[in-house]
Amino acid sequence: MRGEDLENRGRGEGGGGGGGTGEVKSRSNYRTYPVYSDFYTRDDSETQWTPWLIPMFVVANVAMFLAVMHVNNCPKHNLGLQGKCVARFLGRFSFEPIKGNPLFGPSSATLEKLGALEWSKVVQKHQGWRLVTCVWLHAGVIHLVANMLSLVFIGIRLEQQFGFVRIGIVYLLSGFGGSILSSFFIRNISVGASGSLFGLLGAMLSELFTNWTIYTNKAAALITLLVIIVINLGIGILPHVDNYAHIGGFLVGFFLGFVVLPRPQYGWSEHQNLPAGVRVKSKYKSYQYAFWLISLAMLIVGFTVALVMLFRGENGNDHCHRCHYVACVPTSRWNCGEN
Repeated sequence: MRGEDLENRGRGEGGGGGGGTGEVKSRSNYRTYPVYSDFYTRDDSETQWTPWLIPMFVVANVAMFLAVMHVNNCPKHNLGLQGKCVARFLGRFSFEPIKGNPLFGPSSATLEKLGALEWSKVVQKHQGWRLVTCVWLHAGVIHLVANMLSLVFIGIRLEQQFGFVRIGIVYLLSGFGGSILSSFFIRNISVGASGSLFGLLGAMLSELFTNWTIYTNKAAALITLLVIIVINLGIGILPHVDNYAHIGGFLVGFFLGFVVLPRPQYGWSEHQNLPAGVRVKSKYKSYQYAFWLISLAMLIVGFTVALVMLFRGENGNDHCHRCHYVACVPTSRWNCGEN
């Protein structure tokens, strides 16, 4: 692996953003999420979708990991500088030495070759496609399993409630947004789907706000979700975790939730059965329309400005000297700038 260690997360030039090119940051999501079906009043006519997109995403991620391991072929490419391949009985699917990759996965060179996010290649070599492909790569079995369990737990229930189109939009655009913010601050290799997962989490929060009136236990729903968000983002300040991708995905998902997840007013779907002359309610409340317009504008402006600054080669640490604390807070137990 070019003689360097593969780690879950790289450090930054500004103290917490990015350093060398031999480290890999994993966008890991080891936590669980709440479900809100018991918190709101369901309209009897509300469609319950059969989830298939989220299971397909899980299959795609697993298949991609197997493809990466097939290309990696540790027994053939490992020079023995960091030890022997792990689980050699797996043949070419065996893992890199623990010293090189403690997550039981491929080398950083293989991930870089197959589409991992790396600032120099995105900006200087115009490989913008890495902003998308990195979301489908994982640094190891541990990284993959943690993210896929979280995706199943949160994604299937959301797809049941809102359908594959809207949840697919949130998942894909959130992953893209997380990659943009990550590359804006980080100079090391980054892989993982948790930017998309945090986008689903952000969408859950905005869905709660935009559909506030249908919730029967508003305080419980809000407190539960806020606690989960704080825990998830709080863990991101530990070293070796790409919290920039988490935050970027969360922000995109939050604004997308206002755009694609509003629910019609309770009973609106029954307006066709009302007697003639009876005044029909508007499908959505005025505040839902306001949230929709503001959020759509924020998304358009945010993506435009971020992409322009990224491809101009801007370094986020130059514009925010303390932002590295968002990704890693140094303590007596670890140094965020250590190699």
